[in-house]
Amino acid sequence: MTENIQPSHDDLFRLDGKVVIVTGGAGILGRGYCRALAQRGAEVVIADIDQSACDDLAIQLTEQTGAKVRGLAVDLSCEASIVDWAKAILDAHGRVDVLMNNAAAKASGFFAPLENYSLQTWNEVMAVNVNAVFLATRELGPGMAARGSGSIINVASIYGIVGPDQRIYEGSWYEDLGGAINTPMIYAATKGAVVSMTRYLATYWGPKGVRCNCLTPGGVASGQNEEFDKRYSARVPMGRMARAEEMIGAMIYLASDASSYVNGQNLIVDGGWTAW
Repeated sequence: MTENIQPSHDDLFRLDGKVVIVTGGAGILGRGYCRALAQRGAEVVIADIDQSACDDLAIQLTEQTGAKVRGLAVDLSCEASIVDWAKAILDAHGRVDVLMNNAAAKASGFFAPLENYSLQTWNEVMAVNVNAVFLATRELGPGMAARGSGSIINVASIYGIVGPDQRIYEGSWYEDLGGAINTPMIYAATKGAVVSMTRYLATYWGPKGVRCNCLTPGGVASGQNEEFDKRYSARVPMGRMARAEEMIGAMIYLASDASSYVNGQNLIVDGGWTAW
């Protein structure tokens, strides 16, 4: 009688030969996601708006990991660009095993007060944070369903499930983003939509073997000033902001067979922020 040998726990987290797409792949968190995926054997497609940034990162990760990594630029605010990009992926790779909708936009006027927030800014952010998730999923998800397997990971935010504590922004400053920061309503609205879209997709394609889950980061230290860090950290049971690499374990779990029966869930990595 042939023995039914189960894979080791380590093997469950491997991604050898899987084609993984990461939108926003050249960004602060995206770069770490792409590196970790390549280290675990995935064939990674880095998707971002700047082709040269995608190519530079792809070359770097290929040299560091030996994995197959390529960059393929896309304008996520444009339906035609997404359609062409998805076709190029399928033509080159034949399939997609994991789609990670990670990109998010910060348009001009993103941090303006609600009382005079521009509809144009609202729509520009909506186009990337919500419309692009729909379009990328529409173009790449059916192939997963036809094959009977796949994992879609949508990146949300704690502000898609709870309201922001406005007090943490007093004295805040983020030089790379042009000064004072806050959490605008559009960000909360789009990230809440991502959580709802995830649940919808989980029930829509679940019977076809396609899992869809959310990864929801808390605040990640990425250049905010000391005052913001202090105020934010005071609201976290663990007493600090997250490090970018602390999102990677959850991401690998959702991408890999380790989560083969996990569907429609929102995995919150926030140091306990939402536990209060």
